[in-house]
Amino acid sequence: MGRRVSHIGLMGGTFDPPHLGHLWLAETAREQLGLDSVLFLPVGQPPHKEDQPVTAVSHRLQMTQLAIHDIPAFVLDSSDINRPCPHSTVSLLPLIQAQHPQAELYLLMGSDSLRDFPTWHEPEAVIRQCRLAVLPRPGVILDWSELETAVPHLYSATIILDGPTMNLSATEIRRWIRAGHTAQTLTGTAVWQYIRQHNLYVKT
Repeated sequence: MGRRVSHIGLMGGTFDPPHLGHLWLAETAREQLGLDSVLFLPVGQPPHKEDQPVTAVSHRLQMTQLAIHDIPAFVLDSSDINRPCPHSTVSLLPLIQAQHPQAELYLLMGSDSLRDFPTWHEPEAVIRQCRLAVLPRPGVILDWSELETAVPHLYSATIILDGPTMNLSATEIRRWIRAGHTAQTLTGTAVWQYIRQHNLYVKT
């Protein structure tokens, strides 16, 4: 008898810092798609942020582990960090598939990322390897005609998730902390304690 096909969500990101928006997207997808697990995949060097400072990998790994530690279905995966540059999704997917040969893969993202999907490296190859599970974000309008023209078959490769949306970004959280505010209710207590302990995101 063949092995059961598993369903795995892929939650990639800089996680600088991880926050409740990440957890909400992962849990919404897990519940609605019946995912066996969600892999949290911190990016080594984000290709779209090469000109921006990014917090050290060791801190981002630790914060991500703290963010998901009490949710059994959420798993930290360092596959992207442990490989050489460039760090693109299209080259990461075969590595994940090789580790989980019986799995169907679902790439989790907000609708802002879907809007920008045509600018990704080889987007057509991405949707040949997985489906996209997308949670709408406030104020983001998708032009499907334009998206389909840029990336044929994108619509059929996309699942729109249903649930409350959250307009929360790591960029805004870093700015909020830098201004001297607490972010405990945005990141969760464990991540906030780590940020405080290591003086992350404060003015230098």
